[in-house]
Amino acid sequence: MPVPREYTQASRDFDGFMIAVRDALGHATTHQAYYSVLAVLFVFRRRVSVHHAIRFADALPAVLRAMFVSEWDTRGPVLAFASRAELTREAQAFRREHSFTPDDAIDVVARTLREHTDPVRFDLALNGLPPDAREFWGVRSGS
Repeated sequence: MPVPREYTQASRDFDGFMIAVRDALGHATTHQAYYSVLAVLFVFRRRVSVHHAIRFADALPAVLRAMFVSEWDTRGPVLAFASRAELTREAQAFRREHSFTPDDAIDVVARTLREHTDPVRFDLALNGLPPDAREFWGVRSGS
């Protein structure tokens, strides 16, 4: 059995995602985009159980999956979802010295992520999450 494509092409897929995020966010570099993506992923991760986080991570491309689980203290409390403005401020405060996170970062990262994942796999993962978690990624309750 060959090595799955998601691993053999992981760097190329990640580079494509980062370029798309960079351009969509209006960043000058993929380094700036990296911190915006990381901030959005970490803001989301703080608001879901480990069970739901792993379900979500399984739908991510390999490098984004690694980013999502990196530096994770799973013993931390699960925070409640807040307004989009509050979540955005939290993302903008993440590693402030590296932050170039614009006001629309969550929506842009969500849209770009959807464009760079397997849509069936991504929807199945989101459908298994609580309503607030689905809404974070642009899936409204009842969808």
